[in-house]
Amino acid sequence: MNVVFAVKQYISKMIEDSGPGMKVLLMDKETTGIVSMVYTQSEILQKEVYLFERIDSQNREIMKHLKAICFLRPTKENVDYLIQELRRPKYSIYFIYFSNVISKSDVKSLAEADEQEVVAEVQEFYGDYIAVNPHLFSLNILGCCQGRNWDPVQLSRTTQGLTALLLSLKKCPMIRYQLSSEAAKRLAECVKQVITKEYELFEFRRTEVPPLLLILDRCDDAITPLLNQWTYQAMVHELLGINNNRIDLSRVPGISKDLREVVLSAENDEFYANNMYLNFAEIGSNIKNLMEDFQKKKPKEQQKLESIADMKAFVENYPQFKKMSGTVSKHVTVVGELSRLVSERNLLEVSEVEQELACQNDHSSALQNVKRLLQNPRVTEFDAARLVMLYALHYERHSSNSLPGLMMDLRNKGVSEKYRKLVSAVIEYGGKRVRGSDLFSPKDAVAITKQFLKGLKGVENVYTQHQPFLHETLDHLIKGKLKENLYPYLGPSTLRDRPQDIIVFIIGGATYEEALTVYNLNRTTPGVRIVLGGTTVHNTKSFLEEVLASGLHSRSKESSQVTSRSASRR
Repeated sequence: MNVVFAVKQYISKMIEDSGPGMKVLLMDKETTGIVSMVYTQSEILQKEVYLFERIDSQNREIMKHLKAICFLRPTKENVDYLIQELRRPKYSIYFIYFSNVISKSDVKSLAEADEQEVVAEVQEFYGDYIAVNPHLFSLNILGCCQGRNWDPVQLSRTTQGLTALLLSLKKCPMIRYQLSSEAAKRLAECVKQVITKEYELFEFRRTEVPPLLLILDRCDDAITPLLNQWTYQAMVHELLGINNNRIDLSRVPGISKDLREVVLSAENDEFYANNMYLNFAEIGSNIKNLMEDFQKKKPKEQQKLESIADMKAFVENYPQFKKMSGTVSKHVTVVGELSRLVSERNLLEVSEVEQELACQNDHSSALQNVKRLLQNPRVTEFDAARLVMLYALHYERHSSNSLPGLMMDLRNKGVSEKYRKLVSAVIEYGGKRVRGSDLFSPKDAVAITKQFLKGLKGVENVYTQHQPFLHETLDHLIKGKLKENLYPYLGPSTLRDRPQDIIVFIIGGATYEEALTVYNLNRTTPGVRIVLGGTTVHNTKSFLEEVLASGLHSRSKESSQVTSRSASRR
């Protein structure tokens, strides 16, 4: 189950099926992103695709010597664009591929428009999602719910994305969903409806143990997307932001023109592929090793590389070295910027307190540490608000809860009203009343013993002690211990054996920390293959936008009635 490979195979097949000759690839806004995640332009050029165009661009030239490969989402808008295109074709012949199920009436409209008989074929190739890592996919949807319920447009898009994923991996799964989430149940039903309606598409060879689709809701764990990260991929997203593998470095002080935007893709960057899940400290030493390897080729000018600044100077002074290693200059710049932000924003200290808030249960120590950091002028308003959010989520019902005092501290620190309001919005979104699970206190004797022993032994790395709630959920699922009263099956049948192929989908967005959890479980659990997906992949900034978009904070009174109703139904 490799989502990057699945999408890549579709694109390769489209290009092969169109035969030899010069080609143009005609896409829409979304499929452009889908293709760019799995293929570089230079790779596609080698396959005789010399032009990349958008179907919605008005000023395309007529080029009858080119064959057109159209890869489009089956939206009404795209069908209309295609109809216009076929009435006045700009290319010699058209191979049309829709990224999802297309209705018979749309195909009929296209056939009627094709008076000049330029269409060679129309097919469905189910690459209707963004393949981020081999085991991680996203739909790039921010703000999928209104209150606790789906935005209808986003529900439809998510259903399409999820069913396309199942078709591309050739899985017809049993479905389980989080009972405490109305949105999870709704999505489960919609996916089931498509599987029933398109049953012929889902007739795959039966496996001994059927695959499983587990649908979860971000509301159940609002802690994970609020934490600073220390593994390479997650940290880059948290501090710089990754958008379809692209990182915007234009705000970096003194950045050179060619590094204003860089691409980090494990598919064609070996260093990134080998380091994306390693800790920040290891990345630094690995970059140093990489550069020292290059230096060995230049024995005359021995230089010592002690700090990130030395490395940057070294790269800048070697134009030919730069040419030889775009990779190195890219990673030195990225890591240099990460380390600048870490020291400027005092993130080591901030992160240590975040981890204490997420993993320990000592209220007075946590409160003291948060208060201390709120007095520190180097702590930004964003990080200050994030610490108070974590405190508010953990100690919401604590007898000595000091949230009003901390809110006062935020105000005195000059934190803007936008961030102060977000504190209550986050509790409304993922507080105790909403969660179907208990995030903070261990539930059974085994877990309590584990936590006690961990406390005795101390933590190997104070910055990465947190494990997402997803880890526990998947661990129980793999062992066949995930409670059916909390995560029921949709429909009458249940899974008797332990699941082997698991697709987990998080409404409201997944995180790179959860992707790392899945990567490690895949590596250490023989016979189990897990793919993780989400409406988007969050960092703290986008997660807070998700919370705002849900509009819960502005409907506190209304939603408290709704929530208590749904709680009594549980």
